Amino acid sequence: MAKYLGPSCKLCRREMTPLMLKGQRCLTDKCAVKKKKYPPGPPRKRRGKLSEYGVQLREKQKIKRHYGLLEKQFRRVFEEASRGKGVTGDNMMSLLERRLDNTIFRAGFASSRMQARQLIQHGHVLVNGTIVNIPSYRVKLGMLIEIEEKFKANVTLEDSIKLAKALSAVPEWIEVDFEGKKGKILRLPTRQDISVTFNDQMVVELYSK
Repeated sequence: MAKYLGPSCKLCRREMTPLMLKGQRCLTDKCAVKKKKYPPGPPRKRRGKLSEYGVQLREKQKIKRHYGLLEKQFRRVFEEASRGKGVTGDNMMSLLERRLDNTIFRAGFASSRMQARQLIQHGHVLVNGTIVNIPSYRVKLGMLIEIEEKFKANVTLEDSIKLAKALSAVPEWIEVDFEGKKGKILRLPTRQDISVTFNDQMVVELYSK
């Protein structure tokens, strides 16, 4: 499966916002965006104003990198969202939230989406009692997500749960049992469940050109 293998912090600096690509580190003073408040690459003497296309592109890149997708994957999600009923932007964000790697991260069983992806690929995540090793697997209403029994005592998992409890960051659409290391999808996520500010309408306009 294709994935980005470069420096994660450079992606955050390019978008000038923490994308939670390194978990707890992104919340500390070690965050690259806080240490270096300028985009990566050689310094420019003058930074011109972004064009309309440039603003739309940056917003698309921000959302894409936030969820850890490459261009082809992200484009497929957009095309599926555009075929659905309702607002395309809202549909797109709901589909991204329903990815299994994002669900594991949002439930507090991983400190980043990248870490959640590793848990899934290594066979540590069960959906309705069956191991699922596909990060892009889309959860549905009523599904039971559970950490595999042998991995429940893992130190990394415990640290992620402690962080989630401290931040009280679990969304309302997931019912989480931290003691049992499992969660249930109570309802499908909506645009209002996403705390990060994204202008998804710009992505719709960009792809509609």
